[in-house]
Amino acid sequence: MIGKYLNYFSLLFLFAACQQQELQKPVFDISPEGLLDPKRTEAPYPQIEIPEGIDMESPRWKGIDLTPAAPVIPLSALEEQKTFRLQPGFHMEPILAEPHIQEPAAIQFDGNGRMYVLELRTYMQDIDATGELMPAGRISRWEDTDDDGIYETGVVFLDSLVFPRFVVPFGPNTILSMESNEDHVYKYTDTNNDGKADTKELFATGLGRSGNVEHQTSFLTWTMDNWMYSTYNSRRIRWTPDGVIQEPTGNPYGQWGVTQDNYGQVWFQDGAGGVPQNFNFPIVYGNFRVEGQFQEGFREPFSLVALADFEPGMRETKPDGSLNNVTGAAGNDVFRGDRLPEALVNQYFYGEPVARIVRQVRSDKSEGLTYIQNPYRDQETEFIQSTDPLFRPVDMATAPDGTMYIVDMYRGIIQEGNWTQEGSYLRTKIQQYQMDDIIGNGRIWRLTHEDHPRSTEKPRMFEESASELVQHLSHPNGWWRDKAQQLLILRQDRSVVPELEDMARNHAHELARIHAFWTLEGLGSLKAELVREWMQDANPNLQIQALRAGESLYKFGDKSLEADYKEMMDHPDPQVTVQALLSAYVLDFEDVEEIMQEALANTQVKGVQTVAQQALDKIAAARERAATQYTAEERVLFDEGKSIFDSYCATCHGVKGLGTPTGGAGGELIAPGFSGSPRIQGHPEYAVKTLLHGLTGAIEGKEYEGVMIAMGENTDEWIASVVSYVRNDFGNQGSFISPEYVAQIREATRDRDSNYSYDALVAEVPKQLFPQDNWQVSASSTALQGVGSTRDPGYAFGFKGWKTEEAQKPGMWFQVVLPQAQMLAEIQFDSGGEQFPGSYAVEVSAEGKEWREVATGTGEKGINGIRWEDNTPVSQVRLVLKEAGDQPWAMKNLRLYAR
Repeated sequence: MIGKYLNYFSLLFLFAACQQQELQKPVFDISPEGLLDPKRTEAPYPQIEIPEGIDMESPRWKGIDLTPAAPVIPLSALEEQKTFRLQPGFHMEPILAEPHIQEPAAIQFDGNGRMYVLELRTYMQDIDATGELMPAGRISRWEDTDDDGIYETGVVFLDSLVFPRFVVPFGPNTILSMESNEDHVYKYTDTNNDGKADTKELFATGLGRSGNVEHQTSFLTWTMDNWMYSTYNSRRIRWTPDGVIQEPTGNPYGQWGVTQDNYGQVWFQDGAGGVPQNFNFPIVYGNFRVEGQFQEGFREPFSLVALADFEPGMRETKPDGSLNNVTGAAGNDVFRGDRLPEALVNQYFYGEPVARIVRQVRSDKSEGLTYIQNPYRDQETEFIQSTDPLFRPVDMATAPDGTMYIVDMYRGIIQEGNWTQEGSYLRTKIQQYQMDDIIGNGRIWRLTHEDHPRSTEKPRMFEESASELVQHLSHPNGWWRDKAQQLLILRQDRSVVPELEDMARNHAHELARIHAFWTLEGLGSLKAELVREWMQDANPNLQIQALRAGESLYKFGDKSLEADYKEMMDHPDPQVTVQALLSAYVLDFEDVEEIMQEALANTQVKGVQTVAQQALDKIAAARERAATQYTAEERVLFDEGKSIFDSYCATCHGVKGLGTPTGGAGGELIAPGFSGSPRIQGHPEYAVKTLLHGLTGAIEGKEYEGVMIAMGENTDEWIASVVSYVRNDFGNQGSFISPEYVAQIREATRDRDSNYSYDALVAEVPKQLFPQDNWQVSASSTALQGVGSTRDPGYAFGFKGWKTEEAQKPGMWFQVVLPQAQMLAEIQFDSGGEQFPGSYAVEVSAEGKEWREVATGTGEKGINGIRWEDNTPVSQVRLVLKEAGDQPWAMKNLRLYAR
C-alpha cells in the first residue's frame, strides 16, 4: 500500500545556492517515479464490489462507473506544481512540505513573521476515521531564517492535542488554541524561549461544542473591531485588561474559515454548503436574509478532476465526471497584501477541496447590499485549478511578504468518516482509486505574480516600540496593519494616543486612518469628539467606521450619541443609512421600532428595506421568545433584577455591563464589567457574598475607582434578582439564584461585620477546577463513543460525554484522582435526557484506601449539582450508584469545585 512508503519517499528539503541573485528555491531530491509502488501499479486492478442493498437505479448510483481503475498516485511537490492551471502571470511555489509537516489545516503568523501551522495528524488516517480523537495533533512554528523564501527552521510549539480547532498568535511566544469536544480556550506560552509552550492558562470558556469534528468551533479570529469571531458560535469574545468579555451575535453558519476585508467586514466560510456566509452585514447585528446574494451560476465549480468521488454522488456529476455543484469548502482569505496585482486587493478567496480549486469572489454593490460571483464564470474556469486529485486547498492567508499562502492538505480523503461508512457511495469511490492510503502529507504554497516580487522586509514587531508599531498602521500590506493594531492593544500603552489621534485625523491614506481609529477604541481612548468628526466626514467609509466604533462609547454610557446616529439615518449613501439602522437596532434605542417603521415608509432602497423589515421581525420574535425563555419564577427574577441594575448598578458597572469609563486618559473603569466575567458566570457564591457584605481593594491585582458597598440590608429576593440578572444578560449564561440560596449564604456569613477583600472572598468561594493532563479519571464501566473513538471516562469533562456500557447497577462508580489534595465542595454535571443517575452518593478519600461519604443525591434530566460542607483536603472523589435503573448512566460537562 502506498501509505507505507510515503515517509520514505517524502519530499526532502535540500537548498541549492542561487546564481545571478535569483531567489533560492527548494530542490526535491527525488524523481516522480520514485513515488510509485509497483505492487499497486500492476494490472489487474482490484474489482470494486457493489455493497449489498444498493439500488443501482437511484440518483446517487445510477451511471456510476465501477470498472477497475488505476490507483491515484501522489506526486512530489515539484510534480504537483506542474498540475496547476493559473491565471496569466501567476506562479505557485512550495515553501514547506512533508515530512516536516503533516496534515496541515490552517496557518497564522505572529508579530515577528513566524508561521504557526495547525497539523491535524489524526484526520482520516483510514477510511473509518480510526483514532481521530487520539491526542496526536500539533501546532508547529516555522521561520525563514536565511531569507530565501523557504520556511526551513521549525519547532513543535505544542504537541499531543486532540484535533485542535485553531491557532491564534497572541503576543510574543504565545498562542490561543482549543481542542475538539472541549468548551475552553487556553493560552499557551513559551516562557523560557526554547520554542515550546510550557505554560497553559484558561483564556475563555463557553465557546465549544460536541459532535462531528467538522461541525465544531474553528478559526477564532481577531478582527479590526477588536473582537474575536469563530465559526458556529453565536457570540463574540474580546480581550480587555480586565478580562475576556462576550457579546451575543447572530449565527455565523461558518464551518472552516473566518476572515475580514479592509473595512472590517467579517466573512465566514461555510463547509458543506460550499459558499461564503454573512458577508453583507457584521454578524453582531444578527442574521439577515438577502435574496439573490449568490448570483446565478455561483454554485457551479469548474473542476479539472473527473473522478466523481464526492458525497452527493452521480446526481451532482457533470457528464465528464467532475463536480457540478459546490459541496465542500474550507479556508478563506480576503487578500490584503501588496505583492500581487492590485485588482486582487480586498477580493475574497476560498478553497473547494472536493473540486480541487481555489475560487476568487467578485463583490458587486447595489443599494446597500453585496452580491457575489465567480469572475471567471463566463470563461468556465477558476482562479486556481489542478489536475492532481490530491490537491486539497483548506486554508489561505495574506502573508507578511505581501503574497498569498495556500495550505494544501494533499491527501486522498477529504470528507469525514460519517460519509465514508460501509455501503456508502463515497466509500466505494474512494476504494476504487485506493485514495484511503494517501495520508501524512501536506504542502504550503506561495502564490506570486511575475510583476510583483515578494517583499523581503522581515517583521520584528515584538522588539519594536509602541511608536514604531503605530507607523505600521499605514503599511500597504493589511497583515502588518492588523498585527500592529493587535500588539498595541495588548500592550495597552497609551503614550501613543496623541500619535494615533493625529493619524486618525490627518493621514493621507484612508486605511491608516481607520486602523488608528480602531486602535484608539481598543485602548479605551476613543473620544466622542473624534467619533462625531468622522460622522461628518465626506468619506462614507469613515462615517460607517464612526457609527460602528461609536457603539462602544454608547454602551459605556454616552447616550448623547443617539442624536448623531439618528441624523445619519437620512444619509444619501445607502450603506451609511443601513449602518445607522443596524447600530440603532443593536443598541436598542427606546424608539427603535418607530425608527424601522419610518425607514420602511420613506425609502424603497433594497438595503434599507431589508434591514428595517427584518429588524422589526427580530424584535417581535425576541419579545415572543422572552415570554417563554424562562420559567415564571425565573422571569420574575430577571425582570426585577434588570430594573434594579438599571436604577442602581449601571452607574458604575455600565449600562451594557462593560463598566463605566473614568479618568482623563481613558481606559480606566469605575468598576469591573460583567460581560463575559468568569467571576459572575462562575460559582454564584461570589456575587451573593459581594452583595451581602461588599468588596474593597484590588480585584485580580487591578484597582478600581469605585467601592462595592454592602447591600445586605436588602431582601433575599432583591439580591437573588440582581445576581440572576447579571448572570444571564450581557452575553452571560449562568444558573438562576433562588432567594433560599441567598438565605443560606446570609446565615453562613452572619458573623461577618466588614467588607470582603478580593483574596479573602476568593478563598471562601468554591472555584472550578479545570481538567489537566495529570488527572486520573476512571470508571467501573465505559461505553465506546462512536466510530474511531476510545473508552475514555475523561470525556465526561467535555461535550462528548461519558456513559456506562450497560444499564445502571448498584455499586457502579466514576472516579477522579487529583495530583494534589483540594478542599472539594461541589460537583455539577449534565445528564442530558433520560440517562441520569438514580440515587447516588459522593465519596472522598485522601489516598484511595478509606472512603468517606459526604453527600447523597438523586439525579434528574439536564443539569445536576450536589454540594457539601467539608474542609478536609482530599485528592480523590467518586460518585457511586445506590440503585438499579433501566438506562445507562451518562454525564457530560462535569465540573469539580473546590474552596
